[in-house]
Amino acid sequence: MHNAVISGTGLYTPPHSISNEELVASFNAYVHQFNADNAAAISRGEIEPLAESSVAFIEKASGIKSRFVVNKDGILDPQRMVPRIPERPNEEWGILCEMSVAAAKQALERAGRTAADIDGVIVACSNLQRAYPAVAIEVQAALGIQGFGYDMNVACSSATFGLQAATNAVQLGQARAILMVNPEICTGHLNFRDRDSHFIFGDAATAVIVERADLATSDYQWDILSTKLLTQFSNNIRNNFGFLNRAGEEGIGKPDKLFIQEGRKVFRDVCPMVAELIGKHLEENDLQVSDVKRFWLHQANLNMNLLITKKLLGRDAEPHEAPVILDTYANTSSAGSVIAFHKNQDDLPKGSLGVLSSFGAGYSIGSVILRRR
Repeated sequence: MHNAVISGTGLYTPPHSISNEELVASFNAYVHQFNADNAAAISRGEIEPLAESSVAFIEKASGIKSRFVVNKDGILDPQRMVPRIPERPNEEWGILCEMSVAAAKQALERAGRTAADIDGVIVACSNLQRAYPAVAIEVQAALGIQGFGYDMNVACSSATFGLQAATNAVQLGQARAILMVNPEICTGHLNFRDRDSHFIFGDAATAVIVERADLATSDYQWDILSTKLLTQFSNNIRNNFGFLNRAGEEGIGKPDKLFIQEGRKVFRDVCPMVAELIGKHLEENDLQVSDVKRFWLHQANLNMNLLITKKLLGRDAEPHEAPVILDTYANTSSAGSVIAFHKNQDDLPKGSLGVLSSFGAGYSIGSVILRRR
């Protein structure tokens, strides 16, 4: 068995940002037009009028202030409210591949590695653009990596599940190093006409190099001490879009073919599950919660993270103990916890303990205990 370390991380941030003010203006323009077009039916009580959104509502509900997106004008067009992402010829690299490569190059540079040092690629994300061929194999080809690649999807927990798979491959000697990437175009499956969720998601891609500790040479290494995963089936977060839709009689225009969730139920169910899993994970490794200097949590909702850390610590966490990036990135699904880690790791001294955790649809929860080398 080999010891495994994280030796490099990378981040691709799309070039466009949408503020809450811009998003609300677009949404409310749509609401006004809908209510005007359906005024007669509304007055007869046949349909309910749509309610406006507001910046105050968004920030109170989520802590989100803006989000990065791969396309801005399509989202903000009240007549469209869907990003414009043209299909590419099969001979061109796909957009998820392009994002993955950008994040991967940064991670490789930070790790002091080249494609020749990598033996496998895992693309772990919520929003895969196709069923096959695997996006991971496309990324592998674009970077010139020899070895293997495969895709995996465990919704927002995909990165932590991907880290466990990468760690296992390295520990068992199946690979010297694995590139694990999380390209997320979350705006593609978001219903921007739903008041309760139109503000939730943004786009980004992250990358992590996991390699044998005895081969790693970078200045910023993290021992992977332990990983722990949990899944429990729930319909409270769901997206029903898939290839079988064409085989049904209902068509694909229903709202449940996009992101839907029962937000209050998710909050009530998931927060205690995450806190309990992390607590047990630390205990199983003879570690105390007080030993942990930093929690890099999934960036879905500020209130969830505040409650989880409070349950763990028995007090409100200091900002540096559980850094937040969702105020500017919003929920980037599997990429969120890795963005928090990527941006908030270099200041910790050697020997520092940290926990990287993600959680989401499934329900699914992943916990990775790390120690700075």
